[in-house]
Amino acid sequence: MRLGWLSDIHLNFLDQPGLRAFLWDLSSRDADAWLLGGDIGEADSVAGFLRMFEAALPCTVYFTLGNHDFYRGSLSEVRTRVRQLVGESAHLVWLTTSEPQMLDGGIAVVGDDSWADGRFGNARGTPVELNDFFLIDELSRLSRATLVHTLNAMGDAAAARLAPKLERAAASCGRIVVLTHVPPFREAAWHQGRPSDEDWVPWFSCRVMGEAILACARASRSQLPRPLRAHA
Repeated sequence: MRLGWLSDIHLNFLDQPGLRAFLWDLSSRDADAWLLGGDIGEADSVAGFLRMFEAALPCTVYFTLGNHDFYRGSLSEVRTRVRQLVGESAHLVWLTTSEPQMLDGGIAVVGDDSWADGRFGNARGTPVELNDFFLIDELSRLSRATLVHTLNAMGDAAAARLAPKLERAAASCGRIVVLTHVPPFREAAWHQGRPSDEDWVPWFSCRVMGEAILACARASRSQLPRPLRAHA
């Protein structure tokens, strides 16, 4: 099983010749399936880009959405549009709304859009503000306290969706591929070539998602048969 992985491709910055060249290049790759980890376009274009992926690639595309996919729109409207799209598609799988996907070789794919939950670093005091807080309807014009509370809740919702899927996948598969847009561990949340500092990491990581992943890993490890020990 060969999986291709893409993330943060921001196709809205490509012109039509560039987009066609990019999709042609992907179609020539030897991949059995593709993982697309969000930031595909913006609110008015993400569904169209996903349709182009389906038309160009001869295999299943498993995807999550990223924060940029909601820019200049609302979370609810984009989610409704994408949910309708995948309902009509045979080869697009939105992992956020899907059960674990069982692949050949004992591999399961699970995922969630996730969201930076503001639990690492200096969320209440950082001077850093993202475009998310101006270009996504549900996050705009919020006080810092309300924004942090909202992001906490969005992270909690993502972890609540992911945790039972991880458990179901671990019950039948030896390997699990987890696809998210936001890194679930602060060590993976890099900015400008280095690990994010206390001011940036609140907006670039989701602590509760990492906790859900680690909890599943620990539970699965505890259920492994204990090695036999020889006694004299």
